[in-house]
Amino acid sequence: MGLQEEVKKRKTFAIISHPDAGKTTMTEKLLLFGNLIRSAGTVKGKKSGKYATSDWMEIEKQRGISVTSSVMNFDYKGHKVNILDTPGHEDFSEDTYRTLTAVDSVVMIIDATKGIEAQTIKLFKVCKMRGIPIFTFINKLDREGREPLALLDQIEEVLDIETYPMNWPVGMGKRFLGILDRYNDQFVKFNGNEEETYIPMAEIDQDDIANDPTYQDTVEEMELLNEAGDQFSLDRVLAGEQTPVFFGSALAPFGVQTFFDTFIDMAPAPGPRRTEEEVISPDYPDFSGFIFKIQANMNPQHRDRIAFLRVCSGKFERGMNVTLARTGKTIRLGQTQQFVASSRGTVEEAYAGDIIGVYDPGSYRIGDTLIEGKKTFEYDELPQFPPEMFQRVMAKNVMKAKQFRKGIEQLVQEGAIQLFRGYPTDSMIIGAVGHLQYEVFQHRMRNEYNVEIILESIGDRIPRWLKKDQVDPALFDERNLLVKDREDEFLVLFKNDFALRWFIDKHPEVDLIDLYEVNQYDQTT
Repeated sequence: MGLQEEVKKRKTFAIISHPDAGKTTMTEKLLLFGNLIRSAGTVKGKKSGKYATSDWMEIEKQRGISVTSSVMNFDYKGHKVNILDTPGHEDFSEDTYRTLTAVDSVVMIIDATKGIEAQTIKLFKVCKMRGIPIFTFINKLDREGREPLALLDQIEEVLDIETYPMNWPVGMGKRFLGILDRYNDQFVKFNGNEEETYIPMAEIDQDDIANDPTYQDTVEEMELLNEAGDQFSLDRVLAGEQTPVFFGSALAPFGVQTFFDTFIDMAPAPGPRRTEEEVISPDYPDFSGFIFKIQANMNPQHRDRIAFLRVCSGKFERGMNVTLARTGKTIRLGQTQQFVASSRGTVEEAYAGDIIGVYDPGSYRIGDTLIEGKKTFEYDELPQFPPEMFQRVMAKNVMKAKQFRKGIEQLVQEGAIQLFRGYPTDSMIIGAVGHLQYEVFQHRMRNEYNVEIILESIGDRIPRWLKKDQVDPALFDERNLLVKDREDEFLVLFKNDFALRWFIDKHPEVDLIDLYEVNQYDQTT
């Protein structure tokens, strides 16, 4: 099979939602379709002992939340599927934003009982900004929720995108009878279990459902939609201007198979990727890709570190030599894996759209480009986010200084937290965007590196970088804290806006640089 044919087989997408909307439950059902698991787990599986496959960290199982993106690869009906299950909690949105740079489409899950929630809006805006096609699954129709028309109106008004319902629910909660599948011209009957009955619309009069008042009301709603609703346009879907909407229940499960089959039929194959100077086509003959995530200790027995790489062009082959564009260093990719969350298997080859893991000996950084051949380029820089809160960190037991340094070094490389060093004290300061990140950091230091740590808050701070020839330690104190980042660049952590403005007025000769001011993924959106 040629390069173009292999690329067309790939479907790489992320699943995004507000916490508790059913994202991880949906992922479990899709893994069932791919024959990767025999029974679906749940996010909160303490009673059954069966946890969600994508929630592989111990803290995820304990807290019942997803705190890191998971990657799952499987074959489905002639396609190579790459699913990225993302954290829903806002404290880990940076991980989600970077993950969105590695996908070709997105499945957005909305809780029918709650409608659109704050985190959904943030994630949607990032997708819209990048022009990523969005497919919407309105979940939990087996419960009483908002009216379907009201949900569509909310999507269009709040998210400013056209909707086109691919199916339409017949009732909800205890009155839920199934869905009218517009795309396949059939009625899918809900039987109260995992069995679904498919009835072609041409034969619906032969079924008792045709006489049910709820069904008849739904048919009238469908006629209204057909007359007054938007027309379906795959071109507008692929441009991110229209979202196909599906109704169902991931937990029941119901409507998931219909949704996934339609999604696989419509979702885009891998497209071109932008570099600093040009656009690289997925069928460009030389291999290239970029690292969007680094994860330490996925295998607790080996304490390894894996860099997640999105293949962007050419063909990857295990053992090949590539160039790390940032340094010009040649690296042999001999230890490579594909994933089902923390489980993995050796991958011999991969093509544009595939997500693979490469062993990281400490050489990689998030955003690094790996390329084959003589041509050198780097893919567009991945988004970075300013920490919003800062805490000093130290080991409780000074005898564990070696494990302490190793743990901080490896966890900082993952990108969820940022490390700074006081000047001239050299004290360690951890920056994060949310309190939960500190809890996860403390938990992982204890359980993965056997180090108890002490965290001492220095409050919310505003970071501003300095030019090297303008660094005068005498100008700074605990209120305006002088520190260094991982690149040994100086910056000031200002206590608040007042302190920042006061310093600017007092020292206009000092240039303060905001490294995040041009960040198109600014968290204020």
